[in-house]
Amino acid sequence: MHDLQEKLETRSFLGLLLLVSAAFLWILKPFFGPVFWACALAIIFYPAQTRFLKSLQHRPNIQALITLMMCLLIVILPVIFLVSSVVAQAAELYQRIESGELNLGKYIEQFQNNFPLLQQTLERFGVNFDDLKKQTMNFAMNSGKFIAQYTFNIGSNAFKFVLDFCLMLYLTFFFLRDGSWLKELMIRALPMGDTRERLLFAKFAEVTRATVKGNLVVAMVQGALGGVIFWILGIPAALLWAVVMAFASLLPAVGAAIIWGPVAIYLLATGSYIQGLVLVAFGGGVIGLVDNLLRPILVGRDTKLPDYLVLLSTLGGMALFGINGFVIGPLIAALFIAFWGIFMREINVREKPEELPAPVENDQQPSELGQQRED
Repeated sequence: MHDLQEKLETRSFLGLLLLVSAAFLWILKPFFGPVFWACALAIIFYPAQTRFLKSLQHRPNIQALITLMMCLLIVILPVIFLVSSVVAQAAELYQRIESGELNLGKYIEQFQNNFPLLQQTLERFGVNFDDLKKQTMNFAMNSGKFIAQYTFNIGSNAFKFVLDFCLMLYLTFFFLRDGSWLKELMIRALPMGDTRERLLFAKFAEVTRATVKGNLVVAMVQGALGGVIFWILGIPAALLWAVVMAFASLLPAVGAAIIWGPVAIYLLATGSYIQGLVLVAFGGGVIGLVDNLLRPILVGRDTKLPDYLVLLSTLGGMALFGINGFVIGPLIAALFIAFWGIFMREINVREKPEELPAPVENDQQPSELGQQRED
């Protein structure tokens, strides 16, 4: 009887614990963005804090505050300036299209006249250039309206934006100051075994740094290079296209080429051969190589995901979490690989490794599961 009562009390307590935890997470749901980015920034900048501000360990408040100022100057303020500049340039481009100063239909007609064979080929597949012209105009106008509406929403929700921004800075400070203590507290609370929990937390931090640094830095470099060459070649709204190329570079396989490629084709089609060839050479020889050169350095072998997983997780993350999803999606995918890698290592699923098919030999796309096969 006593054992039955003890089991009932334990189960009741665990049920209420899960209920209260779910309610607490539900309360935090409106602040998911600030909390997530505060955790990401703290994880990214914590190694710099322990390395360069080691002499201030006995003064944790000042140490965390200096690190937060570094984060603010290096990352946050430049991003805010860039976003505001892009929104202003996009609104200006929309006004030029709406007023007729920038006629997209004229550019399509020039392309159509210079490539009649391509037009005939596309018409065989049911592609009509007149419909393409209308769809392009509608897309440009709808995109401009979206940007204008987005700008209006930011202005009308200025209080929420300021609140989220201040909350993110506030949480980042405490995560930088108390991060180690919070990690130890969670290790003590979670019932998965301290050794396994420490390994998972280390993997989470490693994956977060690799995902954010690898994806964002490569995207920013490729976008900046694309914006510079667009500006040199005199292509309108170079800053806007730079940001678009930065987002496109988050997608493997196609990357920034999905933006500069059609522009290069248009330049060649309209007789701007020098500009078109320069853009092709720079895009393929410089922008295209950035991913191959920087990503292995910033991401490393252990956390590099296969391109198909990056593509699916990025698109799925953005569909579920909005703009935050381009980081959250690959992060969840990398943690999924890490969890299964730990499971395979500890449970020892494979008794005869030779019965498993050999992994594809590709040094640029190792994964935790791939490493498990090689153990």
